[in-house]
Amino acid sequence: MDLTRHRAGRLDPTVQGLLWSLAAGLCFVLLNTLSRYLTAQLPPLQSQFLRYLCGVLVLLPLVWRSGYAAWKPRDMRGQFLRGLVHTLGLGLWFVALPRISLSEMTAIGFTTPIFIMLGAWLVLREPMRWERWLAALLGFGGVIVVVGPGLTGGGGIWSLVMLLSAPVFAASFLISKALTRYESPGVIVFWQSVSVTVLSLPLAALNWQAPTLVQWLGYLLCGVLGSGAHYLLTRSYAVADISATQSLKFLDLVWAALLGWLVFAEVPTSHSLIGGVIIAGATLWIARRESRRP
Repeated sequence: MDLTRHRAGRLDPTVQGLLWSLAAGLCFVLLNTLSRYLTAQLPPLQSQFLRYLCGVLVLLPLVWRSGYAAWKPRDMRGQFLRGLVHTLGLGLWFVALPRISLSEMTAIGFTTPIFIMLGAWLVLREPMRWERWLAALLGFGGVIVVVGPGLTGGGGIWSLVMLLSAPVFAASFLISKALTRYESPGVIVFWQSVSVTVLSLPLAALNWQAPTLVQWLGYLLCGVLGSGAHYLLTRSYAVADISATQSLKFLDLVWAALLGWLVFAEVPTSHSLIGGVIIAGATLWIARRESRRP
């Protein structure tokens, strides 16, 4: 394990960030698949609350072992500001989640990196090289190919609701990037779970249904996947420019299409496949360019 960490530490920071982002993407797709399955059985806002409550429960043993002082944030207001923004995005996301396909949901989520790169350029003053602009435009074009036909159908309203969550999530991730300057990834992930749980409870209580034992176990697994995914993503923010790592998220469409077929029997459409090829091509190209940059 020490040898693996030593070798990973010798990699270029951008490459490290891309690898952390790739691992986070795999965890997020597994999380989204399980969340969609559970949200079809319980009210969306209750599902949101349970997902983050179980995230807190999963992390509590680590907090207990290390002591509260190790997990106390330097900026509590910043943590809850991030939690408030993330809760707003999650509300939109969970409401639309059971009403659109997994691959379409993932494709719409690809607009978040576009907003993140623009926000990082405008707010954090991170450089936007021409390769990142081109990869973002190609990736966004692929997303339009995937999502466009759905927006003209009867279920287009839910695609738009999901799309509205993208800039909100982008704002949340940019706040997280700013917090990494003086907070550890573990602290950020833990207080995100705490703040979202607290802020989601009032709406969840309005239409509460008693979860079964199997559903509780499912949400506990969601807690593990979600906490792990956010930790991996935060690690990627800490070692590399946020703009560079976001391009790799486009590969999530591949995993989402596969799991959508295996779990929900959702056969990808031709426009999903064409858009996926465009997205994957842009992703592989920018990943190669970033890994070769000094």
